[in-house]
Amino acid sequence: MKRKNFWYFILTILLLIAGVSIYLFHDLPSVDSLPSKLNQPSIRVTDRNGRLLYEIMPEVGGRNAVLPLESIPQCMQDASIAIEDRNFYENPGVDVEGIARAFWINLTGGETIAGGSTITQQVARNLLLPEELSQRTLRRKLREAVLAWQMSRQLSKDEILALYLNQTYYGSFAYGVEAAAQIYFDKPASGLLLHECALIAGLPQAPSLYNPFIDPAAAQERQRIVLELMQKDGFITAEERALAEITPLAYNPAPFPIHAPHFVWIVKARMDKLFESGELAPTQSLIVRTTLDLDYQQLAEETITRRLALYAPKEGELDQNVNNAALVAMDPRTGEILALVGSADYFNEEINGSVDMAISPRQSGSAFKPFIYAQALSPNSPAPWTAATPLLDVETTFPTHDGTPYIPKNYDNLEHGPIPVRIALGSSLNIPAVLTLDHVGVDATLTLARKLGIQSLSPDPDEYDLSLALGGGQMSLLELTSAYAAFANQGAYPSRYAILDVSDFDGHLLYTEQKSPQVQLFDPRVAWLISDILSDDGARKIGFGRNSTLKLDRTAAVKTGTTTNFHDNWTIGYTPSLVVGVWVGNSNYEAMHNITGLTGAAPIWNNFMRATLTGQPDQPFVRPEGLVQAQVCTLSGMLPTPLCPNTSTEWFIAGTEPTQPDTLYQQVEVDGLPVIALDLPASAFPWARSQGLPLLADLSTAPVSQASPLVMISPAADITYRLSADLDPQSQQIPIQAESRQALTSLSVIVDGNVFITLTSAPYRTWWPLAVGEHRIWLEAVTVDGQILTTPPIVITVLSP
Repeated sequence: MKRKNFWYFILTILLLIAGVSIYLFHDLPSVDSLPSKLNQPSIRVTDRNGRLLYEIMPEVGGRNAVLPLESIPQCMQDASIAIEDRNFYENPGVDVEGIARAFWINLTGGETIAGGSTITQQVARNLLLPEELSQRTLRRKLREAVLAWQMSRQLSKDEILALYLNQTYYGSFAYGVEAAAQIYFDKPASGLLLHECALIAGLPQAPSLYNPFIDPAAAQERQRIVLELMQKDGFITAEERALAEITPLAYNPAPFPIHAPHFVWIVKARMDKLFESGELAPTQSLIVRTTLDLDYQQLAEETITRRLALYAPKEGELDQNVNNAALVAMDPRTGEILALVGSADYFNEEINGSVDMAISPRQSGSAFKPFIYAQALSPNSPAPWTAATPLLDVETTFPTHDGTPYIPKNYDNLEHGPIPVRIALGSSLNIPAVLTLDHVGVDATLTLARKLGIQSLSPDPDEYDLSLALGGGQMSLLELTSAYAAFANQGAYPSRYAILDVSDFDGHLLYTEQKSPQVQLFDPRVAWLISDILSDDGARKIGFGRNSTLKLDRTAAVKTGTTTNFHDNWTIGYTPSLVVGVWVGNSNYEAMHNITGLTGAAPIWNNFMRATLTGQPDQPFVRPEGLVQAQVCTLSGMLPTPLCPNTSTEWFIAGTEPTQPDTLYQQVEVDGLPVIALDLPASAFPWARSQGLPLLADLSTAPVSQASPLVMISPAADITYRLSADLDPQSQQIPIQAESRQALTSLSVIVDGNVFITLTSAPYRTWWPLAVGEHRIWLEAVTVDGQILTTPPIVITVLSP
């Protein structure tokens, strides 16, 4: 019986031991899992000169960077050992005395409330048992002890110390001594001095209690304890301790900087793509050197703040409702972003400051016009225009997809008659721009826009009409600014870049941003002509006057844009080495009051350009070969004749210069006297008459022109309209307009063989309501001497919704 009881006893003991072992260690993690338990490093983002913009933290944890032990100052290693584990290099990774003390207290008090842990135990607890950090029990103490013992068998002491110094939490979102050094002292860990090492080493036991930003006295008292223990253990002398205790601690005045926040998020998005592609690993401690110049960035922010303050509501004055702005500066030679301000104040919720208006698509107004004219000037087009090509700036009706007539107006609501391309673009006249888009085509323009990196525009031409010339499509400031870089870069599109390179914290280069080959989208001569026009202060006279805010003290091309109802205004301008775009408006689409690109965005552009280029020599645009100068008759763009009263000298792409004499000015006899009259198209008659200009067609003694004496100006032949289901059918009308070289007593509009209306005086214009089907339209008129005039029938088609 005694023998049987003995074996029962032994079995009970074994079962008890097994049960306790299972309870304590059945789910104990493996030391081999350490690599997967490490804190994910944060990403340090700097400007091009290494100045910190922001440290992007991982989703879990805080700021962290891993350094090899040899890169961590000896004083940091010694201070940590002195305060945490003075026998670190001698013990087996476990504090047996501490565990015994914890066991006794657990038996008497029910909770482990005392007991130190070795550095190895702390590494095991923090990395392998994070879920048990809040548990102060004997079970956790035993589990961490077993893990620490196992860790000591598999890792060297230096490897364990490196894990501790790189992974321990030092408060203020700092994991590891590198992050702690940056946050508390604004320096890398390699630059820490003894008094700073002692302070950081004392933080892990109670980071919130000893936080020097909150309680510097408590932090300094803890520092003294560390220094005392360092002297006691022989790490420092009494003299070194005394000096360290009296050395002032200079804390970081801005421990959590964020400069250029909207730009930083662009960089982060790029880094995410590099992580996804496997080109970089998120487990690495990375320093991302960006293209941004912090001096440019701060200047841009200050300029925006100063200029917007001038629009603040003043008592007794109209509130102009200008609350936000954005700016992008780039090097057009490389595509590198030098500054990017996404809003006037990132943290201002009243203006939706966190919304990046540099990348938010908005209507561009007239700022898109140069890309339309550039296509018309291309020597590769069938009939290339020149800077002297005349465009009729008179009221013109254009068809649209939905059948409603589109009649663009100039900003000043005036017509200017025949205008050369140079002045039409320089003064940003709307009617000539729409004529130009009608000439080059919406489809081709959208294709060009996508090649220029403007992805916000849909590639489907059916989504747009000719209003695209005046900002009828949405694009972002960053897209538009980088597109303008092609003009500054002699026609080559450089794309856009935010990152220069990525290295680790030891300075080893890990990645260099590979730039795409630049694409030559414009003939260099076309790019130069556009730049020459946009830098011509005289060409801006009609639209902006001379010596406006657009003029700098050096050569600079510039274009403005203002959208309907003052929702957005823009200014984009450039030199050969700098392109800057500015947007002004409200993020919530509220309209501004009487603020244009010239008065809203242009002053910011002007101030920024002047400040950044001060002290640099003027950089004229380098004129490529293949351009020639010729004198032309200003209104016709043809070679001057003795009858032409105004001439000008213009640049031409070789082979496009005029070869024929001017035919616009004609001399005829009236009552035996010579008179110089203008031989203009019929669509320009109303404008010419309003200006009191003599028309060849109005002079009774003028020779009969080969052109028809009766002309239907609109609609055009073979046009297809589509009725809109969203509009009132009665409002869907098209204009029918005519001009006659002879005096008339009546003019009838014939639609499908029936007289629609008879007009008895100029202007000969009416509106015809669209009806589904195919229609034949022509004109019949009676002159003052009884002659019957008719026009050939035209056919138009009207489709149902």
